[in-house]
Amino acid sequence: MEIQPLSAAPHLPDAVDCLYRTDGRGEPIVLIHGIGSAHTGWAGVVDHLKTDLRCISYDLRGHGGSPVPAERFGLEDLVADLERLRARLGLDRMHIAGHSLGGMIGPAYARRFPERVLTLSLISTAAGRTADDRAKVRGVIAAMERDGIGATLETLVDRWFTDAFVAANPEVVERRLNQVTAMDAGVFLNVFHIYAETEMAPWLPDIRVPSLVLTGELDGGCNPRLNRLIHDRLPDSKLVVLDGLKHAILAEAPGAVAAEIRRFIRSRRPLGAAAVDLAEATS
Repeated sequence: MEIQPLSAAPHLPDAVDCLYRTDGRGEPIVLIHGIGSAHTGWAGVVDHLKTDLRCISYDLRGHGGSPVPAERFGLEDLVADLERLRARLGLDRMHIAGHSLGGMIGPAYARRFPERVLTLSLISTAAGRTADDRAKVRGVIAAMERDGIGATLETLVDRWFTDAFVAANPEVVERRLNQVTAMDAGVFLNVFHIYAETEMAPWLPDIRVPSLVLTGELDGGCNPRLNRLIHDRLPDSKLVVLDGLKHAILAEAPGAVAAEIRRFIRSRRPLGAAAVDLAEATS
């Protein structure tokens, strides 16, 4: 196990040196978290994947242990941060898995740097929102900007977690909410705007990288309807919908998420690449 902040390196002038963690060995898979989270959100998935993949999880700018930017930033800045991380680690090609906003950063990166990406896993993300979908997510942002982020947390809990998980794991939910309230409010709203305003549908056909599209059956904001559209727009993809889950799919079903990622990587691996030899039963 290795955890450290990246040292300064002149790879991309607008990029931020993000804190990262490496677990396991094998082909590299870079794991990108979502809004108001951190690399620790992938811990359960990493526990299942690290035996046969080199899992690299990192904190987006303004999150966790990464620097808080002084100015507003956009999706392209987050893509630049990912490229800086890749270059600093000396990775030639890598698998990428992104959750929520991370599921937008991954394909945006693959669109710009297709030669660097082996596979994509887009988890609980959105594209092709209807006018009503856009109004709902903008309404959440407006409420946070008007009333404060803390006043909207109960709405987020209902969107993220199933009732059964909340009842059985109150400490996990509390830790997640504390993570949100502890971070810079301006950064939280900034990344929420990126998530709300990014529309991948027009350029998804440009993504030629084999892609897994994975979401929960009960995810309100990143529902199966939107993920079917993502699957239909991508030239080479597989759609998986996990029963009975909402948005916090990494927390509620890390083993199932890891199993789908492993299964997909094994099915789409280029001929001659190293095998993923861990049995499905260990997932």
